Amino acid sequence: MQISNDFIYFPDKQLLVFGSGERWIMDDGGDFAGMQVFIDAHAGKYIFTCLSYDLKNELEDLKSQHVDAVEFPIVVLWSPDYVVDLSNFTFIQGKETPAIRQEAVQLFHRIIEAEPSNLNPSIQFKSRITRDVYINSVNQVKAEIQYGNCYELNFCQEFYAENVVDLDIFSLFRSVYNETKAPFSVLMYLEDWSILCFSPERYVQKVGNKLISQPIKGTIRRGENEEEDKQLQKTLLGDTKELSENVMITDLVRNDFSKIAQKGSVKVEHLCELQTFETLHHLVTTIGCEIESSVNFEAILRASFPMGSMTGAPKVRVMELIEKHESFRRGIYSGSIGIIYPNGDFDCNVVIRTILHNARKKIMTCAVGSAITMKSDPEKEYDECLVKVNKILQFFK
Repeated sequence: MQISNDFIYFPDKQLLVFGSGERWIMDDGGDFAGMQVFIDAHAGKYIFTCLSYDLKNELEDLKSQHVDAVEFPIVVLWSPDYVVDLSNFTFIQGKETPAIRQEAVQLFHRIIEAEPSNLNPSIQFKSRITRDVYINSVNQVKAEIQYGNCYELNFCQEFYAENVVDLDIFSLFRSVYNETKAPFSVLMYLEDWSILCFSPERYVQKVGNKLISQPIKGTIRRGENEEEDKQLQKTLLGDTKELSENVMITDLVRNDFSKIAQKGSVKVEHLCELQTFETLHHLVTTIGCEIESSVNFEAILRASFPMGSMTGAPKVRVMELIEKHESFRRGIYSGSIGIIYPNGDFDCNVVIRTILHNARKKIMTCAVGSAITMKSDPEKEYDECLVKVNKILQFFK
């Protein structure tokens, strides 16, 4: 598939990003201090951020030793040549010329007019681990909880397809996005990598001196009709296991924010709020705080990354146990893609419900996870993972 430029498309934010511009890329062992230097040097411009889960190794004394199938960088910061506000097709970064406008128009139409029929049905996904291995791993995680090593752990597994050489990312993205309408979706093409993200979750947003985080914990499918849908909502709201998962992560986020917040400003604004999406119901909590103007992007990451909903509690110990019990390196999955605005505000998602493709290695992956507590039933956790991932993988069956 021929694509002339790297680009990012945010459907719900109505932004299209393309051109070369300037980038800061960090791989394993890089100098993390350079990140804030790049951000400060590009103040007043749009900067787009890709933060891999394995950034944890720079923030804590941790390691990632599993095989990394996709090999996406640890951090990518990109201040592009052009940013287009699609609500009125206005260039809000970069000098517009007739030729550049035509390029943007062609790229935008290629995205929104993609035909689902162009999908490649020969792509076959398989799980990195079997159902039995998954169930055994969850039981081992529950043993860790029983021993007092953690309280909750987000355990993930990876599905992958090999020899993927003809991937129409436009058709695939349009097909899945039409199904999910996930509010933090992103389509990105960058060098060897394609990222098709259909995330419903916000990691952190800054508006002025206010931060909010909105972890999701608690998931159930949509009903076949209105009556069943209402019953499923009632079931989720009454599920003590799902509620306890959410409350534990809420406490973790409150603790993360307390490291950088103005004294007494950390507040739970909405606890276990039922939010309905196209294919799933979720329990979403909103935690907010106020920060001093001197608290920069790096400081916020050091306090709160990776997000609690994709790790567990206590966070550092849980990340060690994730490395012990999972079978793949997460990379950009369960990391974050976000936007830093010219005024310094930003909004960053949680990279879940995501397809990753490395064209050079001809491999595509789609990972999925769920929170494990002492109340977890391993078979039900496995089934929950399938409910989430099949909303994407159904397009390859």
